[in-house]
Amino acid sequence: MALLTPGDPADPLALQGALLRAMDAEGPAVVVGVDPARLDRDALPAGTALVLATSGSTGVPKRVALSAAALRASAAATAARIGEGAWVLALPASRIAGIQVLVRAALAGAPVQPAASGGAADVAAAAAALPDGAPAYTSLVPAQLRALLRDAPDALARFEAVLVGGQRTPPDLLEEAAERDIRVVRTYGSTETAGGCVYDGAPLPGVMLRIEAGEVLVAGEVLADGYVGDPAATAVSFPVRDGRRWYRTGDRGALTTDGALQVTGRADNVIVSGGVNVSLDLVEAAVHTVPALRDAVVIGAADETWGEASVVVTAQGDARDLADARAAVERALGAAARPREVVRVGAVPLLASGKPDRVALRERFGGRRPG
Repeated sequence: MALLTPGDPADPLALQGALLRAMDAEGPAVVVGVDPARLDRDALPAGTALVLATSGSTGVPKRVALSAAALRASAAATAARIGEGAWVLALPASRIAGIQVLVRAALAGAPVQPAASGGAADVAAAAAALPDGAPAYTSLVPAQLRALLRDAPDALARFEAVLVGGQRTPPDLLEEAAERDIRVVRTYGSTETAGGCVYDGAPLPGVMLRIEAGEVLVAGEVLADGYVGDPAATAVSFPVRDGRRWYRTGDRGALTTDGALQVTGRADNVIVSGGVNVSLDLVEAAVHTVPALRDAVVIGAADETWGEASVVVTAQGDARDLADARAAVERALGAAARPREVVRVGAVPLLASGKPDRVALRERFGGRRPG
């Protein structure tokens, strides 16, 4: 099978065309974020349309093989849930969320308008450039939604729905959007599920969920075929249960009585502080209730007394907010989960996906002493 890497993933329309040709079996598979020279062509599953590197938010990017069927199933399920129309591409075209914007627009026969930087001004300009009267959509991360609500709220009114994912969306953002009659749809998914597969807690059509030992598993046509050149990792992450193939997300969660998914955090984002298991995702959620820390990131750090402790890293608040953060966490999770300190940085480092670069933060602050 021939391979193609578009010359510049920042050229989304060229990437969109290459994806469509690959999905129609009229062109080679598209490879994004991976050096084609390091791929074994014979290792690609039959029908592969896209090989995409994961964001590396856990520190080790993987090369995910997605079929045309999975990409189409994801786009069709999204259309069934929120409708079809034009799209503004505000996320990198090198990430699955951005790629699915291109796929959805193409399969709907609708235009896509790139927002060059993904910033509020560019998103607003892209929204204004869309055809008048046609339904329009966009996909954002929480930081982009916050910037648009602050700097260009009128642009958000142009969209039938605004998908927001990649990380937990702070409640204050959802409340402000609702007050402005902006439809925000919280999405959950990954590269391995061809993008968002659960919207506002409800699985998309054709998507199935189960909880196994506290871990969220996903099944359906949206699943990737596996990791290229890594059959061992594929077997672990895509097990067969009762004759059905599932994807182990590595996230902890639960299903409510009506089948809604509640994700509580990463199974591997846990520290042991004084002999108590502490979910850093839950600590972060509690910290975000402090107004000055609503965009903070919580990481684990070595601690001489407790073994490990949580540290709040922020570009907005500072050490003076520690008391409020500790009180909020204690109310939500108990005294053992209280953060040790608040560290101020000029800017929180981000991955290309828009997620905080937790690996970089742990490397920088994970071994620091308080003070």
